[in-house]
Formats: sequence, structure tokens, C-alpha cells
Amino acid sequence: MLDDFMIRAALAGIGTAVAAAPLGCFVVWRRMAYVGDATAHAAMLGVALALMFELPVFGGVTAMALVMGLAVSALSGRGFTTDTLLGVLAHSALAFGLVAVSLLHGVRVDLMGYLFGDILAVSRADLAMIWGGTAAILTLVALRWSALLTATVSPDLAIAGGLDPRREQAVLTLALALAIAISMKVVGVLLISALLIIPAAAARSLARGPEAMAVIAAGLGSLAALGGLGLSLLADTPAGPSIVCVAALFFLVSLVFSTSSRE
Repeated sequence: MLDDFMIRAALAGIGTAVAAAPLGCFVVWRRMAYVGDATAHAAMLGVALALMFELPVFGGVTAMALVMGLAVSALSGRGFTTDTLLGVLAHSALAFGLVAVSLLHGVRVDLMGYLFGDILAVSRADLAMIWGGTAAILTLVALRWSALLTATVSPDLAIAGGLDPRREQAVLTLALALAIAISMKVVGVLLISALLIIPAAAARSLARGPEAMAVIAAGLGSLAALGGLGLSLLADTPAGPSIVCVAALFFLVSLVFSTSSRE
């Protein structure tokens, strides 16, 4: 079955959507959309450094995404507004990454694949990495779900309950770094944050609780992956952007549903 490239692409899209769903919910709840952008853009610099030192790209991307997330947390509140700080870090990391890639000699780099994904070229090894990363993310989130949720709702309540909000932020940052590393092959650096945010935002108006929102987001993300692949096959459009377009349509439908239910 895995000899069919469309089957591998579908499994990769579903695995990525399932991993991104709970993390996207926390990004939406914490209003961390720009943090997701900054962390994702740092992935390009991770690619360049990994290729430069002949290291695994997955490790380089994960490390740089983690460094960026921790840097954002450490620098927040030091004289700059959060959106300014994130704008500087996100665009600087992407620019340095692109420049570093251009300086590599003797290394063939599929820049468009890294920027927009190449889900149709997913191999069995890529699939194993994606689902392995998904399993690790889901395990980490499941073990820390209650603590993460408490720290998200009220940091003061978390402290009163013996939790450290900074530790939970670090756990979330680690999970985001892993999600970005496994998502790069599917939607690329420029669209990773969209895959995190859009299904979760669409699920928000359809769910009655945090757990339900995460499950619905996973379902919508998986349907978006399959729908985007179908659109790419029928209309000969880029697969990664097509997945995000289908997710955006789901979000519009959720807005209509939410508006009509209020009336």
C-alpha cells in the first residue's frame, strides 16, 4: 500500500494534522499566533545550519525552532511590545536562513519544497518520522494536558496549584518545535503556522469544551489534508497551499455556522 505516493501523502497529511490540532488549540487560546510564525520561520535557518554541518535536517529544524521559542519567552517584556519583538525575530530568522542557504556550495537545495512543502514526495522514512513525531507530541500533550490547560486559563491559578507556568510554556514550545519539524515536508516553512491555527480556529465555534475542540480540530485538519490533496490532483495546484485553502474554507463555514446558531 505504501508504494502509492498518494497514500503516503494522505497518511503524512493526516499525521501532521493530528499532531498540530492540540497545539493549535493552545496557540489560539494563548493568542500565540505570532509565536508560531516566529518559530516556524526559524526552521529555515535550522535547515541551512543542518546542511552546512552535514547534520540531519529534522534535528536542525527542531533545535532552531526550540531555540526561537525559548528566545521569545526569555525576551518578552524587556522594553519591546510582544508583536514588535516577534516581528523582528520571525523575519530576521527567515532572512538569515534564506541567505545561509544561498551561500551553501556543492549542496542541492529544494528551496520551494522547504518554503511550501512537498507532500507528494514523502517517502516511507519521512512517514515514519512524521508519525513518530506525532506520537511523541500526543504523548507529551496528554501527560501535561491538565497542567497546560490550567497555566493557559490562569497562570495565577497554576502557581497556586503548585505548577510553574514557565515550565508549561517550555513544554508547549518543545511540542511546537517537534510539530514544525514534521510539518515542513507537508506544508513548508511559510504555511506551517496556518496548519496550526486555522483548524483550531474553525473548531472553536463548534466545540463545547477544550478536549472536544482538539478532537474537532484534528478532524478538520485531516479533512483539509485529504481535500487539499484531492484539489491538487484534480486542478494541478500546489499541494501544501491547497491544503491550507481547504482549511480556510472550513473556517469560513464555521463562521457561518456560528453566526446562524447565535441567531
